[in-house]
Amino acid sequence: MAAAAPSAGTPEQRAGQGAAAVALALAGTFVWLLIWYWPTAQGIAAIWWRSETFAHGLVVLPICAWLVWRRRDRLARPQPTAWAALPVALAGLAWLLARMVSVNALEHLAFVTMLVGALAGMLGWRLSRVLAFPLLFLFFGAPVGEFLMPVLMQHTATFTVGALRLSGVPVFQEGLHFIVPNGRWSVVEACSGIRYLIASLMVGTLYAYLNYHSLHRRLLFVALAAAVPIVANWVRAYLIVMLGYLTDNRVAAGVDHLVYGWLFFGVVILLMFAVGARWREEGEPAPALPAAAAPAGTAAVRWSPVLALAAVTAAWPLLLARFDAPVAAFEVALAMRAEVPGWTPDDRVDPGLRPHFLGARGEFRRSWRRGDEVVTLQVHYYAAQHPGRELVMWGNRLVGGERPAWVLLDERGDELPVAADGSPVTVRRAVVGSQDGQRRLAVWSWYWMDGRVVTSDIRAKALTALDRLSGRADDAAHVALIVPLGDDEASARVSAQDFARAAGPALEAMLRQAAEMAR
Repeated sequence: MAAAAPSAGTPEQRAGQGAAAVALALAGTFVWLLIWYWPTAQGIAAIWWRSETFAHGLVVLPICAWLVWRRRDRLARPQPTAWAALPVALAGLAWLLARMVSVNALEHLAFVTMLVGALAGMLGWRLSRVLAFPLLFLFFGAPVGEFLMPVLMQHTATFTVGALRLSGVPVFQEGLHFIVPNGRWSVVEACSGIRYLIASLMVGTLYAYLNYHSLHRRLLFVALAAAVPIVANWVRAYLIVMLGYLTDNRVAAGVDHLVYGWLFFGVVILLMFAVGARWREEGEPAPALPAAAAPAGTAAVRWSPVLALAAVTAAWPLLLARFDAPVAAFEVALAMRAEVPGWTPDDRVDPGLRPHFLGARGEFRRSWRRGDEVVTLQVHYYAAQHPGRELVMWGNRLVGGERPAWVLLDERGDELPVAADGSPVTVRRAVVGSQDGQRRLAVWSWYWMDGRVVTSDIRAKALTALDRLSGRADDAAHVALIVPLGDDEASARVSAQDFARAAGPALEAMLRQAAEMAR
């Protein structure tokens, strides 16, 4: 990170000197952050390389460099300012918390925010305004947005089923899965449209910047670039199912429906650009040549903002080293010693479903019977959490694995008496079905975090981060009650409620004992 002293000369000379100084400031700041945040930057680049959803990130940096080069005749020498230290510090704190609990999306977004803030601080107010769009365009390099998948998938399934019914095709829907007379279809992650949405937003934003000069036209086209891929994905999904239905699955089944999807998306985007070109604004005002920079004062005054930005960016990796000490491998034995009143253990019963939670320090699984009622308790226990051994991490879910034998049919909130004092609280209730469609299970699940019942992944991560920052233990568990589901869903709910009420004290005692063992 370097600051250059102002110089005089003709406007053309100042423009050339300014472009060189800006390039040096941008490159130096970028390299400085890479030195301190190399693991994060490497992780972002790896996602660009292997993920089709975020492959557009590979061209973000070259596009930003080109956008800066286009404005080279407006560039003066940078005048670093320390005003950016505050947003950079806030982004650094977010990076620290995200890194501590392995929230990759927040970690990557915080890093890009730090980069943009540090670059703006090195350039100063005037140059930051001139290069505002290239700087903000860097945010498209942050591989975030997958949290939108569930919502997009649900809306895609709803539209597809509704359109099929309007077309006269009989459909039976169960969550994201639906059946037509000659086949079964599912809206999976690849069908969510998130790839189309992110790609369209990036290209549409760039198109609006280059072709429009008025703010309202730019915003209108960006809004269009967000809406069109969502609706286009709905239509694409409907057409693919209709093609399969009309051709008895000879067309649009298997991998080729993804190819048809991208072709359809490409045509739609080209049409969108063709429409947008009709309102293209020509004749951008001629740029004013940069004025000579005002004297900067003493060297200490010139360099103090640079040192402030350098220090605030370097502080967070150093703080992380204090909290990221290696943990020796250990296991925790879970045993429920107390009886469950009114229920008899029966380990011969196995519902078949095993929640896909990896990296646990300990695991407990047992079934109980009361007459014809059967409830299975599954617990995965976590302590001294670190990457690969965390309660909330990618892949840990109720139904998962490479070849899951079960599919998630429905998920919503429901009340169950599982609080430490036996009072009812909201937990997750899911319905899963076997791949052959012959069996269904109701599953009530929640996170246990030092006596607190948590259902939100975000809240669970936040509590874990606070525990680690305050030096407290981060013990937690995933608890699931699994009940076979017949025609009467109400009876399954009664079984789960009665068992939770009866087993609550024994379950709490087992988890408390595990926490003592982990320490």
